[in-house]
Amino acid sequence: MKEQVVCKTTELEPGEMKAAHFGKQDVLICRTLDGEFYAFLNQCTHQGAPLDKGMICGATTEDSTPGDYHYCRKGEIIRCPWHGREFDIKDEGRMLANPNKRLASFKVRVENEDVIVYK
Repeated sequence: MKEQVVCKTTELEPGEMKAAHFGKQDVLICRTLDGEFYAFLNQCTHQGAPLDKGMICGATTEDSTPGDYHYCRKGEIIRCPWHGREFDIKDEGRMLANPNKRLASFKVRVENEDVIVYK
């Protein structure tokens, strides 16, 4: 099993994400508002944008209308910086618009203050 410390827990506040390296791969480390950590390949499935340049946000609700947006699941969605594709952090990185597509993901555990990514 391959594993690597990618950052300290103190480097990411809940609702933040950052780029890191896992071996030769660029990975995206996300910390949701409940404090859980997740890791994905730092590359949008659409055209390869670096997702760390995007944002963690919420999903719009069905009550939203143009110019009047309502959000749910705040801090659980990654939005791509190039074309706005959205991925569900807590559902294996599945694309909101097409759940059959998802980001490549990695397992994560926390030991002491180390965030460890592994396969």
